[in-house]
This record gives sequence, structure tokens and C-alpha cells, in this order.
Amino acid sequence: MNHNGNVDIAKQLIDAAVAASADAVKFQTFHADSVVTCTAEKAEYQKSTTSSNESQYDMIKNLELSDGIFQELSEYADRKGIIFLSTPFDEESVDLLDRIGVPAFKIPSGEITNFLLLKKIVEKKKPLILSTGMATLGEVEDAVNFLKANGGEEIILLHCTTSYPAPIHSVNLRAMETLRCAFQVPVGYSDHTEGIMIPIAAVSMGAQVVEKHFTLDRSLSGPDHLASLEPQELKAMVVAIREVEHALGNGIKGPTEEEEAIKSVARRSVVARCDIKSGDILNENNIALKRPGTGIQPQFIRYILGMRARRNIKRDEILQWDAFTWKGMNE
Repeated sequence: MNHNGNVDIAKQLIDAAVAASADAVKFQTFHADSVVTCTAEKAEYQKSTTSSNESQYDMIKNLELSDGIFQELSEYADRKGIIFLSTPFDEESVDLLDRIGVPAFKIPSGEITNFLLLKKIVEKKKPLILSTGMATLGEVEDAVNFLKANGGEEIILLHCTTSYPAPIHSVNLRAMETLRCAFQVPVGYSDHTEGIMIPIAAVSMGAQVVEKHFTLDRSLSGPDHLASLEPQELKAMVVAIREVEHALGNGIKGPTEEEEAIKSVARRSVVARCDIKSGDILNENNIALKRPGTGIQPQFIRYILGMRARRNIKRDEILQWDAFTWKGMNE
């Protein structure tokens, strides 16, 4: 809703998402008459950021975009090379977005118990992104079971704290793992905290999708601007997320190419502590562990103790296996 009902601002938001290298840009599609009663109150955060003289209906009505504008925005995003998504809040909006050709449907937290809307969405046979703010685990289970029973095959669950802005102590990122384990589906995070730290942390914990509000200017009037990122912050978040994704790697523990290059320098080898004569018994008094690590590795020193030198060995010489006689063997 940070377009403030203005198509030009909406296009600038698309441009900002492209400039930030986001994968997708998402709007909200609704018809105020189908979503809210004329007397419904606004949320507390909305009261503090919008006129106290308007109802929730009036606020939403002023932010409503026409069907033609959504088609225009979808085509604009396509020309800019970014995925266009929008969250439907009513059945007419589901049909509109399906006609436009959105590749997936995002279901907002507030509609997780609205099975009439869920049924309409799942009938479109597209991937589903379900936000779970305000929901108990049982409510999430009911929604997931309903979607699967009605043909929903690709579901991503987004952990979310529906508060604007969400205080850090309420974020509970570990709930992502709870959702992943409980439902065996990919999980992500829909963020309402201030700044970019928490969504980055979510990616480090396995979030495969991150949703974040952004605006052209936090000083603009409207319900969501204050809890949104500005374009340069959005770009910084995307850059940091990409770096975290690269840093996560493949999970296989082993030396990297860069580590292989430094391993011989940083590790130690078995070396002669002093000059050793041929026939001398190797012991802790005449062998030591020093860099570089190009010889016998320290973990094998126990096999060398008690052996005899096969030849004269000079102080600090890096020992190789042919420098001594194996135990029990004649020289």
C-alpha cells in the first residue's frame, strides 16, 4: 500500500526493487467493499500514521487500485525483468490476478482462517506462499491441511510477527524451524521489524523467502511507510542476504581451496629437535612438532616414538617416513 493509490509511485517502487536486485515485487489487491465494513476501526499503528477522521474503510478505499492499473503494473514489472506478485484479499482479486498471470499467490496472515478465500486461491493451481502471523500452530495446521486437501501441492510457510513495527523480543525466529519440522515444507520469513538485521538473520537460519515492506520515503503519509525500508536500505538488505546465502554453502565439512593453500603453512610436521645420528632411538627429546606442515602430520607422532633413525638427521629437518626404521624391523 506504499504506492498511496498512485500508479506512478507504484512504478517507482518497482524500479526501486529492480535497482535493489530483489527477485520479486509484491503489491496488495483488494476491493474495499469486499474486505471491510464501513465502521471498522483501524489498527493502533494505522491510527498513529493516518488521519484520525477516517475509518479503516476510508483508508483502504483511498489506496485501492483499479483492475486496469494492476494489469499495467504487471506488464511494467515484466519489462523491467522482475517477478510481479500481489496479495489478494477477496475473491474478485484472486480472479484478476489469475488473469494477469501471477506465477504464485501470497496469502496474507489475516486471511489464514478465511477458508472461502483459501479455496478460491487454491483452485487456481499455483504455488502458494502462506503467511502465518497471529496464528497458532493448530490454525496453521488447519490451513495447510485444507490447502492440501483441495489440491495445494506447492506451499511455502512464512513465519511472521504481525506488529508494525514488530519489537525484536517478539520475533521468535526459531518458529521457522517449528513450521519446517511440523509441515515438511519450505519456510520463509515476513518481516515487520525496523532495519535489516532480522531478515538477514532469518536467511542464516534457513529462510528461503524473505518479504519486507519498502517505501520511496518513510516521511510520506500512509499506514505502512514508517515500518518500511527506503530504497538504499532495501538494496543493502538484498546484498547482505545474497552474501549470507553464499556463506551457507553446501554443508559438507572439508577444507576449501583457499584453506588448502594455507594448510601447509599453518599446520606442523614432525621435525628433528636436534641433530640425530643414524641408529638413535626417536623420542620426545630429539623430535618436535614445528611448522611447516609438509611432512609427517602431528597425529602420527605416536607411531614414530621408539623407532630408530635410518640415517643421520640434521636439526629442524622435516621428517619423512623413509628417515627411520619401523618397529620390529631390521635396519
